[in-house]
Amino acid sequence: MRACRSIVALVAALAVPAGARAALAPQLEHALHVPHVSLASTAAVAVDLTTGETVYARNDTLALLPASNEKLTVTYAALTALGPAFRIETDVLADDDGNLYLKGYGDPTLSSAQLNVLARQVRAAGVTRVAGAVVADESWFDTRRTAAGWKAAFYIEESPPLSALIVDRGRLGRYTSHDPALAAAQLFRAALVRAGVRVARGAVHGVTPEDASVVASVDSPSLLTIVHSMDTESDNFYAEMLLKELGAVQAGRGTSSAGAGVVTGLLAQAGVPLSGVRIVDGSGLSLLDRLTAQSLASLLSAMWNDPELRLELLSSLPVAGRTGTLHDRMRHTVAAGVVLAKTGTTDNASALSGFVGDRYAFSILQNGWPVSWTWARRAQDHFAAVLAAAQ
Repeated sequence: MRACRSIVALVAALAVPAGARAALAPQLEHALHVPHVSLASTAAVAVDLTTGETVYARNDTLALLPASNEKLTVTYAALTALGPAFRIETDVLADDDGNLYLKGYGDPTLSSAQLNVLARQVRAAGVTRVAGAVVADESWFDTRRTAAGWKAAFYIEESPPLSALIVDRGRLGRYTSHDPALAAAQLFRAALVRAGVRVARGAVHGVTPEDASVVASVDSPSLLTIVHSMDTESDNFYAEMLLKELGAVQAGRGTSSAGAGVVTGLLAQAGVPLSGVRIVDGSGLSLLDRLTAQSLASLLSAMWNDPELRLELLSSLPVAGRTGTLHDRMRHTVAAGVVLAKTGTTDNASALSGFVGDRYAFSILQNGWPVSWTWARRAQDHFAAVLAAAQ
């Protein structure tokens, strides 16, 4: 059987003329030679999905800042550990002292409209008066609002505060609340009043008693829908919330570090090389994160080789010249509509990792202090176009 597989691989490899294979590596190397981007801080890999052969590698084991290519690791872990149909609930519970608890389980999509649904459910359950307070319970996660290694400017600017209970991404009018759980409880109290429920007291923080009874509940969209938004638009908030969700569900601790441990463990189980890899947050904003082009290409190959994961990932990745963060890139080139890849951009890192048709997986990581986004993206787009032309 093993000999049979070897013959199949050999025949597939020979399907591409040897001259074409030999010419591919120099073209890919040339694509990365651009001004203002250090080749010493550039890593790239291209893998033939048909044969498993690495057709190009530069600094493939060099540990670099991944920017939003970090989200690929969260995508894999979430789809694998939680499943595409997984939904995140938000509950309203009542205790014996007349208090109502709004308990969040980490839904990043929770909205004011859903609070109105919850309030109507409470009223439909026969509750016309709340003798106590509306209590905000965010205990499913810790109360750390950012992740380790973030620049101070990333808070609010790149992601709203992290909380297991947050509504409308923490927005209150023109501002973002620094206490999203309490803001959610205040919004819910107002929704209750509009639904015809009188509330005696205000909104406070607290933890739901174990004997409290569920009065109302809403669910998030499916995890696959959340992942699609996260990857297509490179949503940092969704990535961080999913990381904590992984920690809470799989490790019993709703922290970024617990979630990072889950992600790392799942990468190891998938056979992804972890030398030089350090997962700290979910978005790739952390200056402590490190990935290698080899680890990303290996992860992409592993997901490609799983038929279900392949479809789920491909449906979530931006398409060159068409959708998401690649909407305006590689238009009018052979890569348009053919390259599906995750982008990544911070002051210090630019990245692109994904697929070229059904033939190649690739990963490019470029670092600098700062890195030139314009030239880095030009190199990435040229690299992807070379692969697209070689399909």
